[in-house]
Amino acid sequence: MRRLGGRGPRQIELSSPREPQAQWMGSAGEFEPLKLEVVEGRAELRRWREWIERYHYLGYRVPVGAQLCYWVRSGRSSDQVLGCLLWSSAAWRIAVRERWIGWSEPQRRANLQLIVNNARFLILPWVRVRGLASKILSRCAQRLPLDWEKRYGYRPLLLETMVDPSRFRATCYRAANWILVGPTKGRGRMDRRHRMHGHAVKDLYVYPLCRNVQQRLCTAEPPSFKDCGEPL
Repeated sequence: MRRLGGRGPRQIELSSPREPQAQWMGSAGEFEPLKLEVVEGRAELRRWREWIERYHYLGYRVPVGAQLCYWVRSGRSSDQVLGCLLWSSAAWRIAVRERWIGWSEPQRRANLQLIVNNARFLILPWVRVRGLASKILSRCAQRLPLDWEKRYGYRPLLLETMVDPSRFRATCYRAANWILVGPTKGRGRMDRRHRMHGHAVKDLYVYPLCRNVQQRLCTAEPPSFKDCGEPL
């Protein structure tokens, strides 16, 4: 049986304010090789959560369902941390996504697990590196399916994310060949009963991890799961 993260917000106790960080500037090639490192262990998870809470505009919320979080490090700069990512279970229902895939309700319920959501993507505020974000996304598309299979016993077929167009232009997702599917209806990711209102309408982007992804999502055998380990 899977052990899943709890629901709702969790209070993150922040450490004392940090001293100003030195600016990291340049182009992505100057920080190669980039390393994606799965965050493991209580101390590292606590540090990762604090950085998301402190520096991401949405802060930290306990992810629901399957999840992996990463450090992004620069191998050229003494494994300096450049950013943080969270990948988690897909949004329960997005009308524009369901139309794009073309699956039936039973197919959606069976194979929704084959979609993984980029729930948080943070480049640390003192990192000003041209082309870094799109390069990270490209590396994730290569690395994530292997890490997900190692933890959960199956490979996802599609990545998704939701971008607030009032804040961001999604330049890095477009540069990494993600596909704009269309706008959401402005509800929360887990708003199964349509009770939450006031959420910003966001643009849904997807990245297929295989050919004929719509057909595969409609016809794949539902995945079985390994124990997902310690919740975030």
